This record gives sequence, structure tokens and C-alpha cells, in this order.
Amino acid sequence: MNILDRIIVDKKREVILKKSIIPVSQLETSVFFGKKTISLSNNLRNSNSGIIAEHKRRSPSKAEINYGFTVEEVVKGYESAGACGISVLTDGKYFGGSLDDLLLARASVNIPLLRKEFIVDEYQILEAKAHGADLILLIAAVLTREEIKSLSEFAKSLGLEVLLEVHNQEELEKSIMPTLDMIGVNNRNLKTFEVSLDFSKQLAHQIPDEFVKVSESGISSVDAINELKPYGYKGFLIGENFMKTNNAGKAATEFIQELEVRG
Repeated sequence: MNILDRIIVDKKREVILKKSIIPVSQLETSVFFGKKTISLSNNLRNSNSGIIAEHKRRSPSKAEINYGFTVEEVVKGYESAGACGISVLTDGKYFGGSLDDLLLARASVNIPLLRKEFIVDEYQILEAKAHGADLILLIAAVLTREEIKSLSEFAKSLGLEVLLEVHNQEELEKSIMPTLDMIGVNNRNLKTFEVSLDFSKQLAHQIPDEFVKVSESGISSVDAINELKPYGYKGFLIGENFMKTNNAGKAATEFIQELEVRG
């Protein structure tokens, strides 16, 4: 069983447990449940940088990245740096995140927030909405076409945007449907953790133009972004590159400034 399979087994158990403790009716009474969504796809279309900055404490491939920042420090730093949106890891066991991180981020900034999670159930989408997210991530590698369809339709019914993550042509072909807003290509193979920008390059021309193209993972330089822009990418998700420094907001500011000068 690879790491991704293990994560999904654990996630399904976790969702069953949470459902038994917190009813849907409680999630629906959240102060954020009626909040109007801030559109990441619009921000990316109208941005020169396209940076989606990530709050991530650790990962299965890198173990600890950074536990030294508060969520508020990181997300406020990202917002002032000019990020288009912020990705917040909410998985606890493998990434050291939580839904409280999302809640604190929402209380701190007014730019789009992505709930970065292994979503396998509608309940998690309700959680995302209740904790202030503007969009969710669906990972094609762990979902069937029917699951992608039903989960994305449910997200849209709540006013959330959907970023669908693919890694190869097979995943892309099964996933394309009108209920998606953005299609992200993960440059990291979630089964082997190998990283290569070639994944983004190879799939770029097969992603229909109505979807905003996002390149995810393994992006650590302005050169990498300038290499990907001619392929039609408007969004670039960057996590470890900022989080591994001693000031994530400052690192993001310098990166975006350099990108705008050289872009």
C-alpha cells in the first residue's frame, strides 16, 4: 500500500468519526456558511504573478517543514505579499494541519482560501464551507469520475469553487466536466514523490481553455514559473519554498517582486 492509499484509508475512517460527533446541522449554523465566495479563478485570470501560497507544517516526503509560525503570521504575510490565494492544509496525521488553521486564516485575511485536503465525502465540503473556505481540492487519483461529478456539483451548490488535481492523461480525461473551475497538474507523483515540471508541460495542451490551469508542487524559482507560463498556466501553488524559510511572508514578497520584475 503506497502513502496515498494509506492516507485515503485513514481519511475515510476520520470522516466517519467526525460525522458521529458533529452533525451537518451544526456545520450549517456556522457564521461563515452564508459568506459570499471570493473567486480564486478570477484572481488568477487577472494576475501577473498567479501565486497561490501554502500554509504547510510538514509532509510525508519532507517530515517537518516549519512549526515556528502562527497561522495568522503566515497568511497575513502572504496577503500583503500579493498572493492571489492561500492554500491551507487541514490534514492532521500526515501534514500537521487542522480545520482550526482554516478558521484562523479566514479570520485573518480577505483573499481566497483553498481547503487543501483529501476529500472523499460531501461532509468534508460542508466542513470547508463552515470554516471559511472559498474553494476545495479534488484529487483525481483517489476519486472515480462519478465521485468527481457528485462532489464538484455539491461544492458548486454551496457556492464553492473547485480545483481538480491531476497527474497524468488518464486522470485528466476522466475528470473534465463543467463543474470544475480550475485544473491543477501536480508535478509531484503522489505515489513515489518524484518531482518534475514535465508533468505540467505534457498535460498543458490537453486542458481545455475554459479551465484556469494551475501548476502545483516542486516550484521553487521564478525561472520555473517563467518556463511554465508559455504553456498557458495562470496559477502556481507554492508551499515548501516559503514555509521552509524563517519568514514565509517575506519570502513570498521577495519572490513575487522578482517575478513581476522578470515576468
